Amino acid sequence: MTTTEVPGRAAPAGSKLFVRNATGLVRAWSTFDGFLYSYFSINIVALGFFAFAYGYVFPGGNLITAIIVSGIFILFEVVVYAALISVMPRAGGDYVWQTRILGGGIGFTLAITGWVFILWLWVPIYGNVLSVQFTGPLFAVLGDWTGNHTLVTWAQNSQTQGGLMVSSVLVAAFATVVVALGMKFYARVQRFCFYVSSLGLLTFFLMLLFASHSSFVNGWNHYSSILGGQDYNHTLAAGVKAGVVPIFSKVAFVGSFALIPFVLFFNLYPNWGASLYGEVRGASDFQRNIRAMGYSVIVNTVLAVVALALLAHVVTDTFYNGANAVAGVPIALTYPGMEAAYTTGNHLLQLWVVLALSMFFWGWCGTVFLSSTRVVFAAGFDRVIPEWFSKIAKNGAPINALITMLIPGLILSVLYAYQVHSFQTLTFDATLVIAVTFLGTCIAAVILPWRQRDAYLGSPVARYQIGGVPLISICGVIFSAFLVWTLYEWLQNSLYGLNSHTSLVFLGILYVGALAIYLISRAIRQREGIDLGAIHQEIPVE
Repeated sequence: MTTTEVPGRAAPAGSKLFVRNATGLVRAWSTFDGFLYSYFSINIVALGFFAFAYGYVFPGGNLITAIIVSGIFILFEVVVYAALISVMPRAGGDYVWQTRILGGGIGFTLAITGWVFILWLWVPIYGNVLSVQFTGPLFAVLGDWTGNHTLVTWAQNSQTQGGLMVSSVLVAAFATVVVALGMKFYARVQRFCFYVSSLGLLTFFLMLLFASHSSFVNGWNHYSSILGGQDYNHTLAAGVKAGVVPIFSKVAFVGSFALIPFVLFFNLYPNWGASLYGEVRGASDFQRNIRAMGYSVIVNTVLAVVALALLAHVVTDTFYNGANAVAGVPIALTYPGMEAAYTTGNHLLQLWVVLALSMFFWGWCGTVFLSSTRVVFAAGFDRVIPEWFSKIAKNGAPINALITMLIPGLILSVLYAYQVHSFQTLTFDATLVIAVTFLGTCIAAVILPWRQRDAYLGSPVARYQIGGVPLISICGVIFSAFLVWTLYEWLQNSLYGLNSHTSLVFLGILYVGALAIYLISRAIRQREGIDLGAIHQEIPVE
């Protein structure tokens, strides 16, 4: 196949490189919708409270310090992604940029592993979060309110194998529906969840601000008897015996760096909507992109600091970390939403807090599939995988790509829920693989001004330089260095659980599998007269 297109420019109408002349996707989102997606992608409840529960593992640090420091570095990530979106606002995000800058083989391997394969593992992780933050607390409050022992039993079983599996199925079902109904519908869901969750968070803050420690102790003792946990004094003593110390009340700047790899489970993903910006109006506006993602980082960082300070005020940081560290304490007991609920005897207020804070989860839930479907779609549009994956419904939703995320996600949920080959220990692999993908994109950003010179000079990003060096390259180097350090920490320290034999085998299967798909596809397409290398020299028309 021959082509006269100029590398770095959109392929002209009539080109036979792609499945069709244009993707067919519609710019259905505003910049505010993009902000909300970024906001929910790193929200302090669904991701933050889940990650903070493991802070006790490194008692020499301070969670608040780790959150602030990591947030500063992540702002460099925001600049990188905002710039890349401005230069190439295309469905597929990382996949499009990496394949056009680093090459088809490298780009496909990194993007498909980080945006598709590893997102299958996130389905049961989301299910785990759902059981901790919604099903367990909801049934506990309703069971106590109504005196229904069946509901209490459901609360107790929310973290069992069957409970985790049910939660994972609920996650997959909800995400499938909201994604299949299209971007406009998803935007409405996001906005509803944002407004309700904001009221819930305000309630949460006010309850902790005006509560007393004694009211928390009484509430803990009451619900621990219901859920089968230990009372306050026994839990506190067990935590002290385990060596857990306070980690909110001291700055501990150097020691806090060990906590950053845990914190990244919460705040690494403000760019999660990057693969969707082919469907966002005004996506070529660099400053607007920075605001959409940057505000989500700043807002969630501030909210996390306030939440932890209030928890330390009422719960105390010694007990917060001790309860998370003590084996046998029902995990729903230590969920901060429930800890706020313990401070009141009003069941209606308890129910409101649990339900309203759960909107952080439901606003986040669709992210497990939505972004990934655009990466699958883009690979299908490029003919790297069968064209079947690039088909879209009348509302613009790539239904076939959605099926690709749903079925494997349910299969991995079985492995996770029923602990096949200790599959739950791979939880932080889900963050590591994404970080590797982001690293590939940062490297692509560093060399973008030279590898895709025409596209770069034709964008507003070209105006931003420091000492004659492109801003995108400077920020790409800084965030790349941060990610390399993080990956080193994950892989060399056994406390993160990422350097086990099971983990390394799992990672190897993912990356080798993705590369094998590309090589096989390239050989097949070559026999069909289709040059994937030529395709990856062009930017598809939206």
